[in-house]
Amino acid sequence: MIDIQLIRDNPELVKQKAAQKKSVVDIDMLLELDANRLQLLQEVEDIRRRRNENAEAIKQAGTPDQVLIDKGKQIKIELAEREGYLVSTEKQWLDILKQVPNMPLDNVPVGATENENVVVKEWGAKPVFDFQPKNHWELGYAKGWIDKERAAKVSGSRFAYLKGGLVELQFALIQFAFQTLANEETLKSIIIDNNLTISSKPFIPVLPPALVRTDAYEPTGRLNAEETTYKLSDDDLWLNASAEHSLCNMYMNEILNENDLPIRYVGYSTSFRREAGTYGKDMEGIIRMHQFNKVEMEVFSTPETGAEEHRFMVAIQEYLMQRLNLPYRVINKCTADIGGPNASGVDIDAWLAGENRYLETHTADYMTDYQARRLKTKLRRSDGELSLVHTNDATAFSQRPLVAIIENYQTADGQVRIPDVLKPYMGNKETI
Repeated sequence: MIDIQLIRDNPELVKQKAAQKKSVVDIDMLLELDANRLQLLQEVEDIRRRRNENAEAIKQAGTPDQVLIDKGKQIKIELAEREGYLVSTEKQWLDILKQVPNMPLDNVPVGATENENVVVKEWGAKPVFDFQPKNHWELGYAKGWIDKERAAKVSGSRFAYLKGGLVELQFALIQFAFQTLANEETLKSIIIDNNLTISSKPFIPVLPPALVRTDAYEPTGRLNAEETTYKLSDDDLWLNASAEHSLCNMYMNEILNENDLPIRYVGYSTSFRREAGTYGKDMEGIIRMHQFNKVEMEVFSTPETGAEEHRFMVAIQEYLMQRLNLPYRVINKCTADIGGPNASGVDIDAWLAGENRYLETHTADYMTDYQARRLKTKLRRSDGELSLVHTNDATAFSQRPLVAIIENYQTADGQVRIPDVLKPYMGNKETI
């Protein structure tokens, strides 16, 4: 949620930025409700003052004074009425305020669809084969690494049993990510190589909860009941759609010390998504699944370092992909594609040799103080002043890099070579 004072001071700018995100929100109605809310707050405070003054007068009188008693009853009725109006107005006000998206940064391209995203970098040579390369599901089904037919009997469509070497490869990616992010010397090298001025503090590994209550999920801006998030029918609990969804809210209603920032976490979680509205899209293989495994970065920082943390996380993603020697491109996403809570969003797309296309494998999201405001996650400055923290999240690895490895590392005889950096995690085997 953005600062209401920002909307009061810059209503036309907020309207413009909301429109750039294709967000339909009535800013004029919000400001009208805001003015009514402030007026009602003042009226309620005045009535409460009169109530207290009358109560003190009754106390000072010493003996029952019917005039003062009747006056107190009338004040009570008046207060209940105005408080009721205030509660109703505040609810309407908050409902609209929550619809206002975060303000995109100035370097975010303005665009109406994902087609207006901007490719800012390409890295790596696309592999060239002397045979016709297969896509990942042809190899996965043939090798028995992917079994969607039996998973459909048990769980329905968009589920799969992953088996054998593909499972080993998945856990190798997880170990590689965790060890990289915990290594301060590696992080220092990434910082230097990318001309960043930021702490080299390592990431702390976390296994976060897979279930989140509504009051902790909804303020993150990530709860999407219509298209994404599964809810347990008998409980006020939602299945985690990604590890950061139960990391960004772990300091809800807390005050962090400035000297402790940045706080960096790397969390692993099995994640669940309904994927409503995507029927027929990437149905084959393991690209768009209802259940998948994911390693995610989450950072809590000062406002001054938030944008630099965003660039740092993208640099980490690039480092991981380069170590895997997977060709990729970096995408600066446009206003319509970054999402409501984001001030900036960057994707990394890996090249798929078997499908002759790019596939999004990583995303990095900078939230500024959008999440922290409703979560009430604050920081205490060294001078004692309070402000809101800034949050960032970014993918380390999901299951999608498995797709890129299978397609780019395949051999003519149907084997898949293991990237050199992952071999130590797989008993130094050459293939899966």
